[in-house]
Amino acid sequence: MSVVAISPRKHPPGRTNRTRLVRQRTAPTLTITVELGSGSVSPRLTRLLELLGELAESGEGQLSHDLADRPEAEQDPRAVRILTGPRTVRQGDRDVPLTRIEYDLLLFLAERPRRVFTRLQLLNSVWGYDHAVARTVDVHVRRLRAKLGVDTPLLTTVHGVGYRLADDARVTVER
Repeated sequence: MSVVAISPRKHPPGRTNRTRLVRQRTAPTLTITVELGSGSVSPRLTRLLELLGELAESGEGQLSHDLADRPEAEQDPRAVRILTGPRTVRQGDRDVPLTRIEYDLLLFLAERPRRVFTRLQLLNSVWGYDHAVARTVDVHVRRLRAKLGVDTPLLTTVHGVGYRLADDARVTVER
């Protein structure tokens, strides 16, 4: 864990024509970085995350989205975590064995929530080509749904268009 304190700073004198605006800090900023491994979170770390969440809710601080979702995702057996470093997917406390294409398809949709993609767009973006049969996407979506279980609403079919990540999908991407 690393803690960084940043003092307030003002714009340098005589630098009014800057091409990029720098946000002026009016109060000290404290940044806390916690390395969260692929294992479970300890009770003390869970409590720290809860306290940081309470500070954010009260308006006294800001909490990163990934950090806020991590303890909740580990408690929900239907929550899906995509770990980009080792290219693995975990659902609750189990590893989900996915093929390269299934993993890439899930990651692509998880990184672009609320967007609908046609089969041809998915073939081009995930497979890297668009000259295959469009029903190939349907087969991979069906296999992905089967591996994650029918109780986990993850991918939504938009009839006549394509697929997207479900609105109530509990998916986090951890880099």
